[in-house]
Amino acid sequence: MAQILAVAPVLPEHATTQRQITDELAQGMTDDPAARAVMHRIHAASGIDTRHLALPLAEYRGLEGFTATNSLFAELALPLAERAVTAALAEAGLTVADVDHLFFTTVTGLGAPSLDAQLATSMGFRPDLRRVPSFGLGCVAGAAGLARVADYLAGNPAGVALLVSVELCSLTLQWDDPSMANVVGTGIFGDGAAAVVMVGDAHPAALAAAEPRAHVVGSRSALYPESAEMIGWRIGESGFRLMLAAGVPALIDGHFAAAVDELLAEAGWSRADVDDWIAHPGGPRVLESFSAALDLAPAALATSWAVLARAGNMSSAAVLHVLAEGGGRPAGTRGVLFALGPGVTAEIVLLEWS
Repeated sequence: MAQILAVAPVLPEHATTQRQITDELAQGMTDDPAARAVMHRIHAASGIDTRHLALPLAEYRGLEGFTATNSLFAELALPLAERAVTAALAEAGLTVADVDHLFFTTVTGLGAPSLDAQLATSMGFRPDLRRVPSFGLGCVAGAAGLARVADYLAGNPAGVALLVSVELCSLTLQWDDPSMANVVGTGIFGDGAAAVVMVGDAHPAALAAAEPRAHVVGSRSALYPESAEMIGWRIGESGFRLMLAAGVPALIDGHFAAAVDELLAEAGWSRADVDDWIAHPGGPRVLESFSAALDLAPAALATSWAVLARAGNMSSAAVLHVLAEGGGRPAGTRGVLFALGPGVTAEIVLLEWS
């Protein structure tokens, strides 16, 4: 089984309170006092205290067009990814020369070559590094990345792999979009990155573990029918316009628990065997729906709620921040890590510390 050696979450330097963000957006997006009041009410109910932004808040008012924002993504995302990779490799006791495989994901910037190629060059990875850049998985990509890296390591048990996520959600801001999806989105999405170092079970670092580490026991993907318009982007001249439908909680209620139970059964587990529920902090209604669908006590997702409060929904990076937040777990701990993303797709990963 693939083993997780290190998880390194990082945040941009511009920590900004939720109230400051709401005030700035309300002033810049509408002159209607009623619309401003709605925005303040929705943002205040998000459960978020602070978000970290790629730019100082005042600089967002001058951003116009996809060319400008996408250029900023390339400029600002690379150093954030470098910070995450440097921290993760240091924690794992490895170097860039040890890395065989890089799974990179973002859904907030586009480029060809993709950012992972720039990362490999700037940090001096080996020229035979196997890169898999991903765009389009969105919020589910942190969970999906763990699963796909584990799949790679199952066939390369002596290998070292990196999962890197960078999301600068603030650069997708649409000042002229009055839709409820945009109002909600501007209240929950934040910027962040994370890097995860994983090794196969035949790697020396896996064999020499001095403390319990998470192993990927299994994973499952689920693509829900007739849900393509519920979560995602409409991409055009102005950049990324958010699709976020009110029906997402109903999807969770109708489908999610069955997929979890089926995967648990494959491992010989049940919900009662799970010690740690590592949920993507997609927003209050998403977390509440996860809890209701799985019949969990409110405290079961406390770590996800804490990450949401401190940094907002960082898309693919968010669930990796939740994984890191828990720190080391005792041997024998069993966890379920999960997220939703465009499709609508769910990804569920079983973890066991041993």
